[in-house]
Amino acid sequence: MGSRSRLAETVGSCGASAAKREKRTLADVSILHFVSAELTRGYFLQHNEAKFMERRQRVYTCMRIPRELEKLMVFGFFLCLDAFLYMFTLLPLRVLLLLPRLLLLPCFKLRGPCIVQPSQVCDILKAFIMVICCCLLHYVDYSMMYHMIRGQSVIKLYVIYNMMEVADRLFSSVGQDILDALYWTAAEPKERKRAHIGLIPHFVIAVLYVFLHAVLIMIQATTLNVAFNSHNKSLLTIMMSNNFVEIKGSVFKKFEKNNLFRMSNSDIKERFTNYILVLIVCLRNMEQFSWNPDHLWVLLPDVCMVIASEVAVDVVKHAFITKFNDLTADVYSEYRARLAFDLVSSRQKTAYTDYSDSVARRMGFIPLPLAVLLIRVVLSCWKAEGTLSYLCLILFFMGMMSLKVLNSIILVGKSCIYIKEANMEDRLTRHRSASAPRRVTGRPKCPGSPPTAGPVDSPISTPIILQPAELGSLTPKPSICTPVQPPPVSDWAEGPSATQNASEAKRKTRKEDLLDIDRFTICGNRID
Repeated sequence: MGSRSRLAETVGSCGASAAKREKRTLADVSILHFVSAELTRGYFLQHNEAKFMERRQRVYTCMRIPRELEKLMVFGFFLCLDAFLYMFTLLPLRVLLLLPRLLLLPCFKLRGPCIVQPSQVCDILKAFIMVICCCLLHYVDYSMMYHMIRGQSVIKLYVIYNMMEVADRLFSSVGQDILDALYWTAAEPKERKRAHIGLIPHFVIAVLYVFLHAVLIMIQATTLNVAFNSHNKSLLTIMMSNNFVEIKGSVFKKFEKNNLFRMSNSDIKERFTNYILVLIVCLRNMEQFSWNPDHLWVLLPDVCMVIASEVAVDVVKHAFITKFNDLTADVYSEYRARLAFDLVSSRQKTAYTDYSDSVARRMGFIPLPLAVLLIRVVLSCWKAEGTLSYLCLILFFMGMMSLKVLNSIILVGKSCIYIKEANMEDRLTRHRSASAPRRVTGRPKCPGSPPTAGPVDSPISTPIILQPAELGSLTPKPSICTPVQPPPVSDWAEGPSATQNASEAKRKTRKEDLLDIDRFTICGNRID
């Protein structure tokens, strides 16, 4: 009985203590206690260090994007400028130097093989296309086109401008193929049996393409001119807002490194084209106001607004694309090195195409239609009267020639620096040796050994122009006496350096992926 009573007392005391604890817990759950807990609550960021370091790195990447992107844009802009100035400076001089050979061509045909090189044939075709298209474009009335577009409503003009942008991309995509077909038809070996329609139809198609593309760009420039001259600036605002719509169509898509490269090239081409359009609009407006310098200050705010909107849209678009696709800002230095590689490769004797053609393949920028349109606008704005006008024209040509030469020298020097920074010298050497294979007719000897019967050609071709000192240091001349032996498999397949070699091979593979891209359309937002 005593034990039972003690057990009952123990159970009763436990129940009483549990009830007290429950009452105390309910008392603790109050608004004051909740607020106090929220004010004094702590957490430990260091327990998830990797996650927060990644977030901070994304912020740093977004902050670096404007700087790295603008480096690429500036380099690409001067590449387009170099190809554009070529049409006004070196191309006419090359054709003038070729005229004596053309006059003596019948005599050389009677005596032996033709002395006109394929590159010179392509220059002649380009010059003829420019002259014919300038003559055809002279019959297009710019003033009547301006008044027709000005009489349309704002919505119609907005639709017209968007249609012209789409048509410009389509024309740029197919235009280089048309010109390449013409050049190859003209330079094809004569002993080969022709299985195509011939040179004259190709030439007619090329002239038709350049003329239609120039008219299309003229409509774009006229629409932009109407937007500049409108009183309420509503059309200009709508056209600028169209750039921000581009962000919606590209930011939320999946982009690989090659796709972003295409978009970057497309943006470079688009920005350069817009600068030429703004230049044409300024020339037309200044001509209408009798070249009054005060009117230039009226146009300057609108010009700055258009350029600033282009830069802002490109920065925001590329910043979010790199964020959503986990790309670093270093990809733009790789893109710049790829463009530099194209430039240095096109300066060799064994280059496959002209430099302007390589820029057209890479960026979709074809300088012929823009050059034809600018010549048409300048001839309509400037009237040659007297000797002073022709003297000013000669001085202007010399200034453009100086700008072209200076721009080319700086581009080549910068390209050599970018290739060194990207460690692409070996790729440049392979490109040279692959594009210019030489046959060795004699056995290679050391410098002290007696000569053999037959010349020995170097496997590395020499540049077509004098390169800066950096270009000579890119590809050191290999010794023909001590052949280079590849390292044994055990030296790199085993040991502690295997991981480092594998990462380096992976990095070179990523670069060669960019190098293997040969042809880009201007529709850079397409996902392959």
